[in-house]
Amino acid sequence: PLEVAVADRRTSLDPAAAGLAFDAEATVAAVTGFGLEPARLWAQLFGAGPAEPVSEVDRAALEEALENVREPLSEAPVDGTLAFADGEPRTTPSAEGVTVDVPAAVELLATSWLTRARPIELPTEPEPPAVDDADVEAALAELAEPLRSGPVTVRVAGQVAELPVDVVTAAASFVPEDGRLALVLDGPTLVDAVVARTTNLLTAAEEPTFTFNRSGPVIVPGKPGTTLDPDALAAAVAEAGTSSGDRVAEVELVETDPAESVAELEALGIREIVSEFSTPLTSEPRRTRNIANGASKINGMLIRPGEEFDLAEALGPIDAAHGYVQAGAIVNGEHTDAWGGGLSQMSTTTYNAAFFAGYELVEHQPHSEWFRRYPEGREATIFTPQVNMRWRNNTPYGALLQSWVANGRVYVRIWSTKYFTVETTTSRRSNVVQPRTVYSQSPTCTPQSAGNPGFQVTVTRTVYLDGVQQDHESWTVRYRPQNA
Repeated sequence: PLEVAVADRRTSLDPAAAGLAFDAEATVAAVTGFGLEPARLWAQLFGAGPAEPVSEVDRAALEEALENVREPLSEAPVDGTLAFADGEPRTTPSAEGVTVDVPAAVELLATSWLTRARPIELPTEPEPPAVDDADVEAALAELAEPLRSGPVTVRVAGQVAELPVDVVTAAASFVPEDGRLALVLDGPTLVDAVVARTTNLLTAAEEPTFTFNRSGPVIVPGKPGTTLDPDALAAAVAEAGTSSGDRVAEVELVETDPAESVAELEALGIREIVSEFSTPLTSEPRRTRNIANGASKINGMLIRPGEEFDLAEALGPIDAAHGYVQAGAIVNGEHTDAWGGGLSQMSTTTYNAAFFAGYELVEHQPHSEWFRRYPEGREATIFTPQVNMRWRNNTPYGALLQSWVANGRVYVRIWSTKYFTVETTTSRRSNVVQPRTVYSQSPTCTPQSAGNPGFQVTVTRTVYLDGVQQDHESWTVRYRPQNA
Protein backbone atom coordinates (compact mmCIF):
# COMPACT_ATOMS: atom_id res chain seq x y z
CA PRO A 1 0.00 0.00 0.00
CA LEU A 2 1.07 3.53 -0.78
CA GLU A 3 0.71 5.64 2.39
CA VAL A 4 -0.28 9.26 1.82
CA ALA A 5 -0.94 12.07 4.29
CA VAL A 6 -2.11 15.60 4.79
CA ALA A 7 -0.83 16.94 8.11
CA ASP A 8 -1.87 14.40 10.76
CA ARG A 9 -4.49 12.66 8.57
CA ARG A 10 -3.32 9.49 6.83
CA THR A 11 -4.66 6.84 4.49
CA SER A 12 -3.32 4.51 1.80
CA LEU A 13 -3.74 3.75 -1.89
CA ASP A 14 -3.45 0.46 -3.72
CA PRO A 15 -0.83 1.34 -6.40
CA ALA A 16 -2.17 -1.14 -8.92
CA ALA A 17 -5.74 0.17 -8.54
CA ALA A 18 -4.38 3.74 -8.74
CA GLY A 19 -2.72 3.05 -12.09
CA LEU A 20 0.89 3.05 -10.80
CA ALA A 21 3.41 0.39 -11.87
CA PHE A 22 7.24 0.15 -11.80
CA ASP A 23 8.66 -0.43 -15.32
CA ALA A 24 11.79 -2.51 -14.55
CA GLU A 25 12.80 -3.06 -18.18
CA ALA A 26 12.64 0.64 -19.03
CA THR A 27 14.60 1.51 -15.89
CA VAL A 28 17.43 -0.95 -16.74
CA ALA A 29 17.43 0.14 -20.40
CA ALA A 30 17.93 3.75 -19.34
CA VAL A 31 21.19 2.66 -17.64
CA THR A 32 22.56 -0.06 -19.90
CA GLY A 33 21.02 0.65 -23.28
CA PHE A 34 23.18 1.50 -26.29
CA GLY A 35 23.88 5.15 -27.05
CA LEU A 36 26.78 7.35 -28.18
CA GLU A 37 26.08 10.25 -25.86
CA PRO A 38 29.32 11.18 -24.02
CA ALA A 39 27.57 11.17 -20.62
CA ARG A 40 26.15 7.71 -21.20
CA LEU A 41 29.49 6.34 -22.37
CA TRP A 42 31.26 7.90 -19.38
CA ALA A 43 28.72 6.48 -16.94
CA GLN A 44 28.98 3.01 -18.48
CA LEU A 45 32.78 3.04 -18.34
CA PHE A 46 33.38 4.66 -14.97
CA GLY A 47 30.06 4.28 -13.10
CA ALA A 48 27.34 6.74 -12.06
CA GLY A 49 24.97 7.55 -9.19
CA PRO A 50 21.56 5.98 -8.49
CA ALA A 51 19.24 5.63 -11.45
CA GLU A 52 15.74 7.14 -11.33
CA PRO A 53 13.04 4.46 -11.70
CA VAL A 54 10.74 4.55 -14.68
CA SER A 55 6.97 4.17 -13.95
CA GLU A 56 3.92 3.37 -15.98
CA VAL A 57 1.18 5.80 -14.93
CA ASP A 58 -2.54 5.67 -15.76
CA ARG A 59 -3.31 9.27 -14.88
CA ALA A 60 -7.09 8.84 -15.09
CA ALA A 61 -6.99 5.95 -12.59
CA LEU A 62 -4.63 7.89 -10.34
CA GLU A 63 -6.90 10.94 -10.37
CA GLU A 64 -9.93 8.78 -9.50
CA ALA A 65 -8.02 7.14 -6.64
CA LEU A 66 -7.04 10.52 -5.22
CA GLU A 67 -10.62 11.80 -5.48
CA ASN A 68 -11.69 8.78 -3.40
CA VAL A 69 -9.29 9.66 -0.58
CA ARG A 70 -9.86 13.41 -0.76
CA GLU A 71 -12.55 13.41 1.95
CA PRO A 72 -10.68 11.48 4.70
CA LEU A 73 -7.57 13.59 4.10
CA SER A 74 -9.39 16.92 4.02
CA GLU A 75 -10.37 19.22 6.85
CA ALA A 76 -13.86 20.52 6.09
CA PRO A 77 -14.48 24.23 6.29
CA VAL A 78 -16.68 25.51 9.12
CA ASP A 79 -19.59 27.75 8.21
CA GLY A 80 -20.33 30.75 10.34
CA THR A 81 -23.57 30.43 12.32
CA LEU A 82 -26.24 32.69 13.71
CA ALA A 83 -28.90 31.70 16.23
CA PHE A 84 -31.09 33.19 18.93
CA ALA A 85 -30.42 32.22 22.55
CA ASP A 86 -32.82 33.64 25.12
CA GLY A 87 -33.89 36.20 22.55
CA GLU A 88 -30.35 37.41 21.85
CA PRO A 89 -28.52 36.73 18.55
CA ARG A 90 -25.37 34.64 18.95
CA THR A 91 -22.75 34.09 16.21
CA THR A 92 -19.84 31.70 15.68
CA PRO A 93 -16.96 32.48 13.30
CA SER A 94 -16.28 30.61 10.08
CA ALA A 95 -13.05 28.71 9.38
CA GLU A 96 -11.32 27.85 6.11
CA GLY A 97 -10.84 24.19 5.30
CA VAL A 98 -8.04 22.29 3.59
CA THR A 99 -8.44 19.77 0.79
CA VAL A 100 -6.17 17.74 -1.48
CA ASP A 101 -5.00 19.52 -4.64
CA VAL A 102 -5.74 16.56 -6.92
CA PRO A 103 -3.95 17.76 -10.14
CA ALA A 104 -0.80 18.62 -8.19
CA ALA A 105 -1.01 15.34 -6.27
CA VAL A 106 -1.25 13.42 -9.57
CA GLU A 107 2.00 15.05 -10.78
CA LEU A 108 3.73 14.40 -7.46
CA LEU A 109 2.86 10.72 -7.30
CA ALA A 110 3.43 10.09 -10.99
CA THR A 111 7.08 11.18 -10.64
CA SER A 112 8.03 10.20 -7.12
CA TRP A 113 5.73 7.51 -5.74
CA LEU A 114 8.60 4.97 -5.63
CA THR A 115 11.29 7.22 -4.16
CA ARG A 116 9.67 9.75 -1.80
CA ALA A 117 9.67 9.01 1.94
CA ARG A 118 6.49 7.46 3.27
CA PRO A 119 3.92 8.68 4.05
CA ILE A 120 3.94 10.96 1.06
CA GLU A 121 2.69 14.42 2.01
CA LEU A 122 0.18 15.45 -0.66
CA PRO A 123 -0.16 19.03 -1.86
CA THR A 124 -3.25 20.90 -0.66
CA GLU A 125 -5.37 23.90 -1.48
CA PRO A 126 -7.68 25.96 0.77
CA GLU A 127 -11.43 25.28 0.79
CA PRO A 128 -13.52 28.32 1.71
CA PRO A 129 -16.68 27.99 3.85
CA ALA A 130 -20.07 28.33 2.18
CA VAL A 131 -21.00 30.94 4.77
CA ASP A 132 -18.17 33.21 5.88
CA ASP A 133 -18.02 35.88 8.55
CA ALA A 134 -19.24 38.54 6.15
CA ASP A 135 -22.35 36.48 5.40
CA VAL A 136 -23.03 36.10 9.13
CA GLU A 137 -22.70 39.83 9.71
CA ALA A 138 -25.06 40.53 6.82
CA ALA A 139 -27.69 38.13 8.24
CA LEU A 140 -27.29 39.66 11.67
CA ALA A 141 -27.87 43.18 10.37
CA GLU A 142 -30.55 42.39 7.77
CA LEU A 143 -32.53 39.62 9.48
CA ALA A 144 -31.82 39.00 13.15
CA GLU A 145 -31.76 42.53 14.44
CA PRO A 146 -34.95 43.61 12.62
CA LEU A 147 -36.74 40.41 13.72
CA ARG A 148 -36.13 41.09 17.40
CA SER A 149 -36.91 44.78 17.21
CA GLY A 150 -40.57 44.33 18.16
CA PRO A 151 -43.66 42.07 18.10
CA VAL A 152 -45.33 40.92 14.89
CA THR A 153 -49.09 41.26 14.46
CA VAL A 154 -50.97 38.53 12.59
CA ARG A 155 -54.35 39.33 11.08
CA VAL A 156 -56.51 36.38 10.07
CA ALA A 157 -60.26 35.85 9.62
CA GLY A 158 -61.14 39.13 11.31
CA GLN A 159 -59.02 38.41 14.38
CA VAL A 160 -55.70 39.84 15.49
CA ALA A 161 -52.91 37.98 17.28
CA GLU A 162 -49.82 39.80 18.49
CA LEU A 163 -46.76 37.55 18.60
CA PRO A 164 -44.23 38.79 21.18
CA VAL A 165 -40.55 39.04 20.32
CA ASP A 166 -39.64 35.98 22.41
CA VAL A 167 -42.21 33.86 20.57
CA VAL A 168 -40.97 34.90 17.13
CA THR A 169 -37.26 34.55 17.95
CA ALA A 170 -37.85 31.15 19.58
CA ALA A 171 -39.31 29.95 16.27
CA ALA A 172 -36.42 31.39 14.23
CA SER A 173 -33.36 29.66 12.82
CA PHE A 174 -30.79 30.63 10.19
CA VAL A 175 -29.74 28.06 7.60
CA PRO A 176 -27.18 28.18 4.76
CA GLU A 177 -28.81 28.79 1.41
CA ASP A 178 -26.89 29.63 -1.78
CA GLY A 179 -23.88 30.98 0.10
CA ARG A 180 -25.80 33.07 2.62
CA LEU A 181 -27.82 32.62 5.80
CA ALA A 182 -31.57 32.49 5.25
CA LEU A 183 -34.20 33.05 7.95
CA VAL A 184 -36.44 30.04 8.57
CA LEU A 185 -39.40 30.20 10.97
CA ASP A 186 -41.05 27.11 12.47
CA GLY A 187 -44.52 27.25 10.93
CA PRO A 188 -46.30 24.77 13.29
CA THR A 189 -44.95 26.65 16.33
CA LEU A 190 -46.30 29.92 14.94
CA VAL A 191 -49.67 28.30 14.18
CA ASP A 192 -49.94 27.20 17.82
CA ALA A 193 -49.01 30.72 18.96
CA VAL A 194 -51.67 32.33 16.76
CA VAL A 195 -54.37 29.84 17.78
CA ALA A 196 -53.55 30.45 21.47
CA ARG A 197 -54.08 34.20 20.96
CA THR A 198 -57.36 33.99 19.05
CA THR A 199 -60.84 32.63 19.77
CA ASN A 200 -62.23 29.58 17.97
CA LEU A 201 -60.11 30.42 14.96
CA LEU A 202 -59.88 26.94 13.43
CA THR A 203 -62.60 24.39 12.73
CA ALA A 204 -61.98 20.67 12.59
CA ALA A 205 -62.96 18.75 9.49
CA GLU A 206 -65.99 16.51 9.93
CA GLU A 207 -65.29 12.96 8.83
CA PRO A 208 -67.83 11.09 6.70
CA THR A 209 -69.84 8.69 8.84
CA PHE A 210 -72.48 6.01 8.59
CA THR A 211 -76.02 6.55 9.76
CA PHE A 212 -79.12 4.40 9.47
CA ASN A 213 -82.40 5.01 7.70
CA ARG A 214 -85.30 2.65 7.11
CA SER A 215 -83.46 0.76 4.38
CA GLY A 216 -80.15 0.42 6.21
CA PRO A 217 -76.85 2.27 6.50
CA VAL A 218 -76.12 5.38 4.46
CA ILE A 219 -73.01 7.53 4.34
CA VAL A 220 -73.18 11.11 5.53
CA PRO A 221 -70.45 13.05 3.67
CA GLY A 222 -67.86 14.88 5.71
CA LYS A 223 -67.23 18.61 5.74
CA PRO A 224 -63.92 20.41 5.28
CA GLY A 225 -62.41 22.28 8.21
CA THR A 226 -60.18 25.31 8.33
CA THR A 227 -56.58 25.72 9.38
CA LEU A 228 -53.54 27.91 8.93
CA ASP A 229 -50.93 26.94 6.36
CA PRO A 230 -47.72 26.73 8.46
CA ASP A 231 -45.48 27.61 5.52
CA ALA A 232 -47.59 30.58 4.46
CA LEU A 233 -47.78 31.85 8.04
CA ALA A 234 -44.01 31.48 8.51
CA ALA A 235 -43.31 33.34 5.28
CA ALA A 236 -45.70 36.17 6.19
CA VAL A 237 -44.29 36.59 9.70
CA ALA A 238 -40.71 36.50 8.38
CA GLU A 239 -41.47 39.21 5.84
CA ALA A 240 -43.31 41.38 8.35
CA GLY A 241 -40.65 40.91 11.01
CA THR A 242 -37.71 41.87 8.81
CA SER A 243 -39.24 44.65 6.74
CA SER A 244 -39.28 48.34 7.52
CA GLY A 245 -43.06 48.46 7.36
CA ASP A 246 -45.78 48.16 10.00
CA ARG A 247 -44.82 44.57 11.08
CA VAL A 248 -48.26 43.18 10.23
CA ALA A 249 -48.65 39.75 8.62
CA GLU A 250 -51.89 39.18 6.70
CA VAL A 251 -52.80 35.49 6.29
CA GLU A 252 -55.84 33.53 5.17
CA LEU A 253 -57.44 30.39 6.54
CA VAL A 254 -57.23 27.38 4.26
CA GLU A 255 -59.56 24.42 3.99
CA THR A 256 -58.58 21.01 5.35
CA ASP A 257 -60.19 17.92 3.92
CA PRO A 258 -61.47 15.08 6.10
CA ALA A 259 -58.90 12.35 6.63
CA GLU A 260 -61.18 9.84 4.90
CA SER A 261 -63.30 10.15 1.78
CA VAL A 262 -66.76 8.84 1.02
CA ALA A 263 -65.22 6.55 -1.59
CA GLU A 264 -63.00 4.97 1.05
CA LEU A 265 -66.02 4.23 3.24
CA GLU A 266 -67.89 2.82 0.24
CA ALA A 267 -64.94 0.49 -0.44
CA LEU A 268 -65.45 -1.16 2.97
CA GLY A 269 -68.41 -3.11 1.54
CA ILE A 270 -71.08 -2.14 4.07
CA ARG A 271 -74.01 -3.33 2.00
CA GLU A 272 -75.95 -6.19 3.61
CA ILE A 273 -76.85 -7.80 6.92
CA VAL A 274 -74.36 -10.58 7.59
CA SER A 275 -75.51 -11.42 11.12
CA GLU A 276 -78.21 -10.45 13.60
CA PHE A 277 -79.13 -11.57 17.12
CA SER A 278 -81.57 -10.48 19.81
CA THR A 279 -82.38 -11.47 23.40
CA PRO A 280 -85.49 -10.74 25.52
CA LEU A 281 -85.40 -8.07 28.22
CA THR A 282 -86.56 -8.55 31.78
CA SER A 283 -89.19 -6.44 33.51
CA GLU A 284 -86.59 -4.57 35.57
CA PRO A 285 -86.53 -0.93 34.30
CA ARG A 286 -83.09 -0.02 35.69
CA ARG A 287 -81.58 -2.98 33.89
CA THR A 288 -83.31 -2.02 30.63
CA ARG A 289 -82.03 1.54 31.00
CA ASN A 290 -78.44 0.30 31.16
CA ILE A 291 -78.94 -1.97 28.16
CA ALA A 292 -80.51 0.81 26.09
CA ASN A 293 -77.61 3.10 27.00
CA GLY A 294 -75.10 0.43 26.03
CA ALA A 295 -76.90 -0.20 22.73
CA SER A 296 -76.71 3.50 21.87
CA LYS A 297 -72.95 3.49 22.46
CA ILE A 298 -72.16 0.61 20.08
CA ASN A 299 -74.75 1.66 17.49
CA GLY A 300 -72.88 2.94 14.44
CA MET A 301 -69.48 1.56 15.49
CA LEU A 302 -67.31 0.62 12.52
CA ILE A 303 -64.85 -2.25 12.94
CA ARG A 304 -62.44 -2.13 10.02
CA PRO A 305 -60.69 -5.19 8.54
CA GLY A 306 -58.18 -6.51 11.06
CA GLU A 307 -59.48 -4.33 13.88
CA GLU A 308 -60.72 -5.64 17.21
CA PHE A 309 -64.04 -4.91 18.88
CA ASP A 310 -63.55 -4.30 22.62
CA LEU A 311 -66.87 -4.15 24.46
CA ALA A 312 -65.49 -2.51 27.62
CA GLU A 313 -63.89 0.20 25.51
CA ALA A 314 -67.05 0.66 23.44
CA LEU A 315 -69.30 1.04 26.48
CA GLY A 316 -66.92 3.54 28.07
CA PRO A 317 -66.57 4.06 31.80
CA ILE A 318 -69.54 2.37 33.43
CA ASP A 319 -70.64 5.05 35.86
CA ALA A 320 -73.33 7.65 36.42
CA ALA A 321 -71.45 10.28 34.42
CA HIS A 322 -71.84 8.11 31.32
CA GLY A 323 -75.56 7.39 31.73
CA TYR A 324 -75.50 4.15 33.73
CA VAL A 325 -77.39 3.24 36.91
CA GLN A 326 -77.04 0.49 39.47
CA ALA A 327 -79.00 -2.67 38.68
CA GLY A 328 -78.92 -6.40 39.33
CA ALA A 329 -75.66 -8.28 38.75
CA ILE A 330 -73.74 -11.28 40.08
CA VAL A 331 -70.75 -10.09 42.11
CA ASN A 332 -68.55 -12.63 43.89
CA GLY A 333 -71.28 -15.23 43.54
CA GLU A 334 -74.02 -13.05 45.07
CA HIS A 335 -76.99 -11.46 43.34
CA THR A 336 -76.65 -7.75 44.12
CA ASP A 337 -76.71 -4.33 42.52
CA ALA A 338 -73.75 -2.94 40.58
CA TRP A 339 -73.09 -0.08 38.16
CA GLY A 340 -74.22 -1.07 34.70
CA GLY A 341 -76.12 -4.14 35.87
CA GLY A 342 -77.64 -5.84 32.81
CA LEU A 343 -74.81 -5.04 30.41
CA SER A 344 -73.98 -8.73 30.27
CA GLN A 345 -77.06 -9.00 28.06
CA MET A 346 -75.46 -6.42 25.76
CA SER A 347 -72.32 -8.58 25.79
CA THR A 348 -74.18 -11.81 25.04
CA THR A 349 -76.22 -10.30 22.20
CA THR A 350 -73.18 -8.71 20.56
CA TYR A 351 -71.15 -11.89 21.07
CA ASN A 352 -73.73 -13.97 19.22
CA ALA A 353 -73.92 -11.53 16.34
CA ALA A 354 -70.13 -11.83 15.93
CA PHE A 355 -70.33 -15.61 16.47
CA PHE A 356 -72.67 -16.14 13.50
CA ALA A 357 -70.75 -13.67 11.30
CA GLY A 358 -67.71 -15.96 11.64
CA TYR A 359 -65.43 -13.36 13.23
CA GLU A 360 -62.46 -14.42 15.35
CA LEU A 361 -63.57 -14.81 18.98
CA VAL A 362 -60.76 -13.26 21.02
CA GLU A 363 -62.13 -13.16 24.57
CA HIS A 364 -65.37 -14.11 26.29
CA GLN A 365 -66.45 -15.59 29.58
CA PRO A 366 -69.84 -17.27 30.14
CA HIS A 367 -71.98 -16.45 33.17
CA SER A 368 -71.52 -18.58 36.26
CA GLU A 369 -75.26 -19.33 36.18
CA TRP A 370 -77.52 -19.93 33.19
CA PHE A 371 -80.42 -17.57 32.47
CA ARG A 372 -83.28 -18.63 30.22
CA ARG A 373 -83.00 -15.50 28.07
CA TYR A 374 -79.58 -16.64 26.77
CA PRO A 375 -78.59 -19.58 24.53
CA GLU A 376 -76.94 -22.38 26.52
CA GLY A 377 -73.13 -22.25 26.34
CA ARG A 378 -73.19 -19.39 23.86
CA GLU A 379 -73.24 -16.28 26.01
CA ALA A 380 -70.79 -13.85 27.53
CA THR A 381 -70.73 -11.70 30.64
CA ILE A 382 -68.86 -8.47 31.33
CA PHE A 383 -67.55 -7.03 34.59
CA THR A 384 -64.97 -4.31 34.02
CA PRO A 385 -62.07 -4.36 34.27
CA GLN A 386 -61.74 -8.05 35.13
CA VAL A 387 -64.06 -9.61 32.53
CA ASN A 388 -64.44 -8.40 28.95
CA MET A 389 -65.73 -9.55 25.54
CA ARG A 390 -63.65 -9.03 22.40
CA TRP A 391 -63.70 -10.23 18.80
CA ARG A 392 -61.68 -9.39 15.69
CA ASN A 393 -62.92 -8.59 12.19
CA ASN A 394 -60.92 -11.14 10.19
CA THR A 395 -62.56 -10.35 6.84
CA PRO A 396 -61.55 -7.93 4.07
CA TYR A 397 -64.72 -5.88 4.68
CA GLY A 398 -65.79 -3.41 7.33
CA ALA A 399 -68.27 -4.42 10.02
CA LEU A 400 -70.86 -1.78 10.94
CA LEU A 401 -72.81 -2.42 14.17
CA GLN A 402 -76.45 -1.47 14.58
CA SER A 403 -78.06 -1.90 17.99
CA TRP A 404 -81.35 -0.83 19.53
CA VAL A 405 -83.99 -1.79 22.11
CA ALA A 406 -87.58 -2.38 20.95
CA ASN A 407 -90.56 -4.62 21.63
CA GLY A 408 -89.07 -6.04 24.82
CA ARG A 409 -85.82 -7.15 23.19
CA VAL A 410 -82.31 -5.84 22.54
CA TYR A 411 -80.99 -6.28 19.00
CA VAL A 412 -77.49 -6.29 17.51
CA ARG A 413 -77.12 -6.35 13.73
CA ILE A 414 -73.90 -6.43 11.72
CA TRP A 415 -73.76 -4.89 8.25
CA SER A 416 -70.94 -5.89 5.89
CA THR A 417 -70.44 -8.16 2.88
CA LYS A 418 -71.20 -11.82 3.43
CA TYR A 419 -67.88 -13.67 3.75
CA PHE A 420 -68.00 -16.69 6.06
CA THR A 421 -70.50 -19.51 6.49
CA VAL A 422 -70.96 -20.73 10.07
CA GLU A 423 -72.22 -24.07 11.35
CA THR A 424 -72.74 -24.65 15.07
CA THR A 425 -74.02 -27.33 17.43
CA THR A 426 -74.78 -27.40 21.14
CA SER A 427 -74.67 -30.71 22.99
CA ARG A 428 -77.35 -32.06 25.29
CA ARG A 429 -77.04 -31.15 28.94
CA SER A 430 -74.91 -33.37 31.15
CA ASN A 431 -73.93 -33.44 34.82
CA VAL A 432 -77.20 -31.79 35.78
CA VAL A 433 -77.29 -30.56 39.38
CA GLN A 434 -80.60 -29.46 40.89
CA PRO A 435 -80.64 -26.31 43.02
CA ARG A 436 -80.65 -26.61 46.80
CA THR A 437 -80.86 -24.27 49.75
CA VAL A 438 -77.63 -22.70 51.02
CA TYR A 439 -77.01 -20.28 53.87
CA SER A 440 -74.62 -17.34 53.93
CA GLN A 441 -73.39 -15.06 56.73
CA SER A 442 -72.28 -12.42 54.21
CA PRO A 443 -73.67 -8.98 55.20
CA THR A 444 -74.51 -8.33 51.55
CA CYS A 445 -76.43 -11.55 50.99
CA THR A 446 -80.15 -11.19 50.24
CA PRO A 447 -82.66 -14.07 50.21
CA GLN A 448 -83.72 -15.49 46.88
CA SER A 449 -85.69 -18.46 45.63
CA ALA A 450 -84.25 -21.43 43.74
CA GLY A 451 -83.92 -21.13 39.98
CA ASN A 452 -82.38 -23.07 37.09
CA PRO A 453 -80.34 -26.23 37.64
CA GLY A 454 -76.64 -26.41 37.02
CA PHE A 455 -75.39 -28.38 34.01
CA GLN A 456 -72.67 -28.74 31.42
CA VAL A 457 -72.87 -28.24 27.64
CA THR A 458 -70.37 -28.22 24.79
CA VAL A 459 -70.64 -25.73 21.93
CA THR A 460 -68.95 -26.28 18.55
CA ARG A 461 -68.46 -23.74 15.79
CA THR A 462 -67.09 -24.45 12.31
CA VAL A 463 -66.34 -21.57 9.94
CA TYR A 464 -66.17 -22.04 6.14
CA LEU A 465 -65.00 -19.79 3.32
CA ASP A 466 -66.26 -20.81 -0.13
CA GLY A 467 -66.84 -24.31 1.20
CA VAL A 468 -63.33 -24.69 2.68
CA GLN A 469 -63.06 -25.03 6.44
CA GLN A 470 -61.21 -22.10 7.99
CA ASP A 471 -61.72 -22.70 11.70
CA HIS A 472 -63.14 -25.36 14.00
CA GLU A 473 -63.36 -24.92 17.75
CA SER A 474 -65.39 -26.24 20.65
CA TRP A 475 -65.62 -25.38 24.32
CA THR A 476 -67.42 -26.75 27.32
CA VAL A 477 -69.34 -24.51 29.71
CA ARG A 478 -70.21 -25.53 33.26
CA TYR A 479 -73.05 -23.68 34.99
CA ARG A 480 -73.70 -23.90 38.70
CA PRO A 481 -77.29 -24.28 39.97
CA GLN A 482 -79.21 -21.20 41.08
CA ASN A 483 -79.56 -22.19 44.70
CA ALA A 484 -82.11 -20.83 47.12
